[in-house]
Amino acid sequence: MWIAKDWKDYEVIDASKGEKLERWGKYILVRPDPQVIWDTPRLNKGWNKPNAHYHRSSKGGGEWEFFDLPKQWDITYKDLTFHLQPFSFKHTGLFPEQAANWDWFSEKIRNEKGRQVRVLNLFAYTGGATLAAAKAGASVTHVDASKGMVTWAKENATASGLGEAPIRYIV
Repeated sequence: MWIAKDWKDYEVIDASKGEKLERWGKYILVRPDPQVIWDTPRLNKGWNKPNAHYHRSSKGGGEWEFFDLPKQWDITYKDLTFHLQPFSFKHTGLFPEQAANWDWFSEKIRNEKGRQVRVLNLFAYTGGATLAAAKAGASVTHVDASKGMVTWAKENATASGLGEAPIRYIV
């Protein structure tokens, strides 16, 4: 198993009763996770005072309850910057566990000296993999069905200093 061990702005603090207690930068979020099947005591004080809590509905979906959270904030992974904001289906705009994959293929791209690597990123969301590949030196085609996600990916690219990188965006 690969572990995304280089995060400084993200961590799973605790998990219990079908939910994760996470730190995203300086903000603490509680989100449901169906893989959390254990029922351990919630001793971490973050459970009692998160910045936001996503409550799943018995009818499907759910909604956020906000306590003290800005509409948007940034986190970084190595030299990449990501804008985050809570939105429907408990998402924040990033899947931090994917950083292990970003590291793996970034190394592969950097090792291809003298050859231009081209990457096709399908279902590319807000651009985590796109930015990692571009930062490593690849030319990237970023494809997502949501215009809003592609716009968000472009914003993340600009925030990461990759606004002029060879990234082609397709909706």
